[in-house]
Amino acid sequence: MAAIKFGTDGWRAVIAEDYTFDNVRRVALAFARHYRRHAKIDNGVVVGGDARFGSQDFAAAAAQVIASQGITVWLAKGVVSTPMVSLGIIKKRAAAGVMITASHNPPKWNGFKIKGDFGGSALMKDIKKVEASVQKIVEKGTMPKLRSMEDLRKEKLIRDIDLHKPYITDIKKKVDLGAITRSKMKIAYDVMYGASYGVMEHLLPKVDCLHDEHNPGFKGTPPEPLAKNLPDFIDMVKGGKYDIGLVTDGDSDRFGCVDENGNYISTQLLIPILLKYLHGDLGKKGAVVKTVSVTDIVPRMCEKYGLKLYERPVGFKYVTELMLDENILIGGEESGGVGTSLHIPERDGIFNNLLLCEYLAKKKLTLGQAVEQIFEEFGRVWYDRIDFRTTEKKKKAILKACEKGLVRLGSYSVTSTETIDGYKFRVDGGWLLIRASGTEPILRFYAEADSERKMKALLRAAVKLAE
Repeated sequence: MAAIKFGTDGWRAVIAEDYTFDNVRRVALAFARHYRRHAKIDNGVVVGGDARFGSQDFAAAAAQVIASQGITVWLAKGVVSTPMVSLGIIKKRAAAGVMITASHNPPKWNGFKIKGDFGGSALMKDIKKVEASVQKIVEKGTMPKLRSMEDLRKEKLIRDIDLHKPYITDIKKKVDLGAITRSKMKIAYDVMYGASYGVMEHLLPKVDCLHDEHNPGFKGTPPEPLAKNLPDFIDMVKGGKYDIGLVTDGDSDRFGCVDENGNYISTQLLIPILLKYLHGDLGKKGAVVKTVSVTDIVPRMCEKYGLKLYERPVGFKYVTELMLDENILIGGEESGGVGTSLHIPERDGIFNNLLLCEYLAKKKLTLGQAVEQIFEEFGRVWYDRIDFRTTEKKKKAILKACEKGLVRLGSYSVTSTETIDGYKFRVDGGWLLIRASGTEPILRFYAEADSERKMKALLRAAVKLAE
């Protein structure tokens, strides 16, 4: 059995290999032993599962273990998204939460996310303690006897909770849905068979949805909002002459968009647009957090706006830490996760998509026009990412070569190297980031530059290094 390790966002493994009921129970026990000393533990913990294969059964298994330790568990009814669980924790003033999901990973994976009492990704100090406790449980080899679900329900140690209605009510209070409706924007939404199927009809009933049903195998496509995973949706947006296409991932905490011309717009450009709206139009104040793979447009905006900027490793938990300590206007990561001061300290794909639509509706802009405004004011960039699958031996060799330092990337001289997370090599007018995924057996190559040719050359150099 592989060691149970928490990556950038939870523990993830392949179902029926390392992701088994026994291992989920071990992690749930470690979670219970850590959080049973929490000041809010009398309010219980919230547990939910997404639309993946087995998630509801794994959530019930985790709930049984936690409740058998004498902790009240609020067990979500049916399929729920990660933001629903996070909001549920806040509403119940719970000590913590568990979300059974592998987020955007391929269908054969599942995972275990831990949420703090503040309604966001658990802090590293807590995750490390849970991880260490799991190791002790594995080494000991025995588990305490579990009480029956029937008895736990009778004693109200396991209680069902509807997380959909409070979530929908909360979104309606925070987003001007009326402005979006009055704008008569023609909106499409690709649910990607994720946890938010059926939700949009309660928010904007006239939105046309694709893959808006329960399919635990996602029809074989990883539920990650990337252009390569959205050919049918891009065709739908172009063919149907929609003003905008919205996308969320498997557990609905990440987002992406397709513009009116069928161009995929990643978070690298959506973060700047939301920052422009929050500060420039709504007049909101606060610092900004970006992970190392986020576009250089954000630092340029912060310099112009006079906003403090933090840069952190990849993983939204690092953004959350700052959101708890000070007033953070917006924090984001390249892979689609964004949190703002208007909502909970958590990523929320639906909220962020609707906030974007609110901005476009009020400014009478298309998404393509909003992107062009960012480029005109802060400079045009080209960005792309390659997920490079390799062996563990080769991966270590590549990272070792990066550690020693690179002088050139193709025809471009390396001007500086940053090591906040992985290895970020800067060249004149661009950068290349090489880092190992924290949740999958791959290396990620990220590149941004002031020309498409340069960006592609940097990625070619990374691939050549790995071959």
